[in-house]
Amino acid sequence: MTKTSLTAGRGVLASQHLFDAIEIGIIHGGGFEVPPENIQPASLDLRLGEVAYPLRCSFLAPETQTVAQKFKELEMGSLDLHREGAVLEMRRPYLIPLKERLSLPRGMRAKANPKSSTGRLDVFARVITDGGSRFDEIADGYEGQLYLEVVPLSFPVKVREDMSLNQLRISVGKTEISDADIRRVHRETRLLWRGNRPIPSDELSISNGLYLSLDLHGDSEGFVGYRAKEHTPLLDLTLPAPIEPEPYWERVQHELADRVVLTPGLFYLLMSDEAVTIPPNLAAEMTAYDPTSGELRTHYAGFFDPGFGFDPEGQFNGSRAALEVRAHDVPFMVEHGQLVCKLTFERMLAEPDHPYGRWIGSSYQQQHDPLSRYFERPTRQVWPGNPSDSQLAFGFESAAND
Repeated sequence: MTKTSLTAGRGVLASQHLFDAIEIGIIHGGGFEVPPENIQPASLDLRLGEVAYPLRCSFLAPETQTVAQKFKELEMGSLDLHREGAVLEMRRPYLIPLKERLSLPRGMRAKANPKSSTGRLDVFARVITDGGSRFDEIADGYEGQLYLEVVPLSFPVKVREDMSLNQLRISVGKTEISDADIRRVHRETRLLWRGNRPIPSDELSISNGLYLSLDLHGDSEGFVGYRAKEHTPLLDLTLPAPIEPEPYWERVQHELADRVVLTPGLFYLLMSDEAVTIPPNLAAEMTAYDPTSGELRTHYAGFFDPGFGFDPEGQFNGSRAALEVRAHDVPFMVEHGQLVCKLTFERMLAEPDHPYGRWIGSSYQQQHDPLSRYFERPTRQVWPGNPSDSQLAFGFESAAND
């Protein structure tokens, strides 16, 4: 495999292409090897380096300066992430050089996003590059270091060298598919489900992507999700076992008429009403949807891998999406079925050898609870007396990877 052959097609690089990209030096780790287990179906988990730099403020480096030059004006000391790790305070930006570097050939670009498990913790994790005018966008042909700006917003967190808080997706050529293509794929593959039935094509909300709505029916007790507590203990992400969620989260129940009033500034984890299927030949990204009032911000983490919610044997139909939601300045009411975010789709350069799913240790296939994998998550049980009434019970499960 050569750089020329990788840039000959169009689409998102699949896992087998990412292995090739590492072998020929498009992705490299300086003096460190890139772990094969960090390669996902359509993305690469990026690793934290040895040092975190607290900053006065967030920034982007202008074309005339490198990130290393610019952050020297703003740094306020350093934290050692080696061995035991370090604590990142709430609402303070930190700059962490990542171990992975890029040598993209012309015609190849990249984009980064927080891992789903990071977004569900309300941790901003955004990549900065030399001369980059936007967060998380890596320019065509970029060669150089990658840096991660990390801002914990709801909890103080402890992190350590080699942890992965974000991921990188690499693309060549025109990858986006049109709204007409989305409708065609839905007719052929069924992208959205409600219960065990595909949503009729004429009921889809499509405009430069496919919209998703909130589930505020919840379970039989009206439980619809979680709200981050204030003044919590340290959230230690270096611990080997999942963490008890009670000190960090309170359960949210709907009001009458299946609605919830969001408290300004607090972070909510809710679920989509629809179940999503991403076929193996496509990748997707969830993007925020802001009503014209500007009072609602949804979804901080974005990538959906090929195979999410997809079962070639037809034993299940889609997986619901976790939605990260925050109201801005005033209390804001959201209602069941309200459109809050949308999926945009990209074609793959080829189907991944190992698509998303339980067979590769993916955490969120068939998810029924929006908590991050860092927490113990309730299992779903069928209550006796009504086999069709499936709801959350107080057992717990954990899973290994995004």
